[in-house]
Amino acid sequence: MSLSISDARLYAILDMGYVDEQNATAVTRALLAGGAGILQIRAKRWGRERIGSMAERILPLTRDAGVPLIINDYPEVAAEVDADGVHVGQDDGSIEEIRYIVGDKMMIGRSTHTVAQAKQALEDGFSYIGFGPVFPTPTKAGRPGIGLDNIATAQAEVGTKIPMFCIGGIKMNNLSEVVTAGAQRVVIVSGLLQAEDIEAATKAALAAME
Repeated sequence: MSLSISDARLYAILDMGYVDEQNATAVTRALLAGGAGILQIRAKRWGRERIGSMAERILPLTRDAGVPLIINDYPEVAAEVDADGVHVGQDDGSIEEIRYIVGDKMMIGRSTHTVAQAKQALEDGFSYIGFGPVFPTPTKAGRPGIGLDNIATAQAEVGTKIPMFCIGGIKMNNLSEVVTAGAQRVVIVSGLLQAEDIEAATKAALAAME
């Protein structure tokens, strides 16, 4: 089963660097109730089996909500659990290599850091892109933020053809800057996961984008 992301404006990430494993289901429910339009499982230090087990717990929740579930980095896991998509970085292989693992119907997202990379991802046939990190972020230690200047160009040249989600250090206190710079879709990670009320924070972020 593959769900559409064409209407998704807020991309949430269940980042296991921020979430206690026993709380993952509750956090997922809160993100979905708040209106997240797409959900990714990201667990950089976990093995494939553990990520697959987590995905099998989360998938019924996302399916009930009609929200696509994306697996970060591991196309094999995405294929095994029948997730809706996989997200890969610049150095994680060609789209042909990933398609060979996940098949023809699964969404494949690509991280991009420049307008040239965004255009290449579009040309290659990726389903959507992440564009950033807009601001420096602990999840991409050592990588400087790309800033706001190229968002409008990337949105015009790529984001009008496939979904483009701005990512990296985006929180409620700078979300308006990102939207003003031309972003139509964003990823928010710690700004949601570290909120006292995750559902309310998710709703507030969506409202701020309107």
